[in-house]
Formats: sequence, C-alpha cells, structure tokens
Amino acid sequence: MIDDASHYRWLAACFARGTLGRYVDDDTAIAEAERAGLRLHRFKRAAELPRVRAVLGTLRGLAPASLLDVGSGRGVFLWPVLDALDGVRVTAIDVQPERAAQIAAVARGGVDRLAAACMDGGRLGFGDGAFDVATVLEVLEHVADPAPVAAELMRVARRAVVATVPSHEDDNPEHVRVFTADSLRALFETAGARRVTVDGVRGHLTAVAMCHD
Repeated sequence: MIDDASHYRWLAACFARGTLGRYVDDDTAIAEAERAGLRLHRFKRAAELPRVRAVLGTLRGLAPASLLDVGSGRGVFLWPVLDALDGVRVTAIDVQPERAAQIAAVARGGVDRLAAACMDGGRLGFGDGAFDVATVLEVLEHVADPAPVAAELMRVARRAVVATVPSHEDDNPEHVRVFTADSLRALFETAGARRVTVDGVRGHLTAVAMCHD
C-alpha cells in the first residue's frame, strides 16, 4: 500500500503522472499506476536510515540552493533529499538510462525543481562551480577509478562535496573497492579539497569535502 507513513507518496504520484502522461490528482495517479503495474515501492521512505539521516543533517547545515546528485540510482537518498529540503534545485544524474528516465518522469510529473540526465560521473557536462553542493552517495565503491569522479565533483561544486561509502566488505558483487577513512579523505584532498571531514555511521563512512572558494 502506497501511503504517506511508509512511502514518499507525493513523489510516487509525480512518477505516475510523468510516466503515464495523465496529469491527475495524487490518488487517481497512484490508482492508475497500480493498475498499470508500475513499481511504486521504490518510493519507500528511507530518511530514518542512519546514513541517510546523516546526509540530510549535513545538507541542512550547508543549506545549498542548488545540488548535483551523481549516481542517483533508485533514489534511496534522492527522494529523502527532495522531501526534506524544500526549495533546493536538484539535478540528478545516473549512468544507467533507465534510472535517469525514471527520475525524469518524477520531474515531469510535478517536481519543477528536479532535473535528470544520463551522464557519467567522471565526465560531467556542467561548467565549473555550477552547483552549490554535489553529492555522491553510495557510488564510489562501484567505480573502478574514482579519481576522475572526485575531480569532476570538486570542479562543479562551489562549496562542498558530500560522499558516503560502505566502511567494510559486503556481499554486493557490484562493489569493487572498500574505502577507509584515510583513503576516502585522500581521494578528495588529491582532487583539490581544502578540508575533508570523515565520520562513521553504522557500516558507512560519510565525507564532507570543502571546496576552495
């Protein structure tokens, strides 16, 4: 059941409208989406996950007007950010076309401050300092060479980059590396950060890399 207690219902309705091309109220959009077999459980609430809560707290402190999220995937972090940080303009990218298209459907269905694109994090098509803050959340452990991604993030962010990674090995076959606090800090220092703060949160590391300006 898609309700407000368990899901970001308003975002599920936006996805339904944007996918079906039917610009109706939330209840009707969700009912039609369920009849059409659309998967709405990707909008399950995740804000109470410790790593998500930590990121939301950091972003509230930074108070960006614009944010780039690299590797948005299924939206585990993206939906809580959109829900909690009202007014922030978010550009979400993913290297997988299907996932980028799903995010674009949410934007099309009623989230005017959201934009989406299919793009490689190591080759970002944005100008220097295009965003107040950039995030890369549970992405770097999937990347064979994270250095170009970190460099691009530092280039396009005016103020800070926020990153999260697992802090230990797990059984996910898509994870190709494990970071330590030192290696995560070094990654962003090499990319040009003036200061990097790394904290641990229940099986994960979170890093805040401050830009030069």
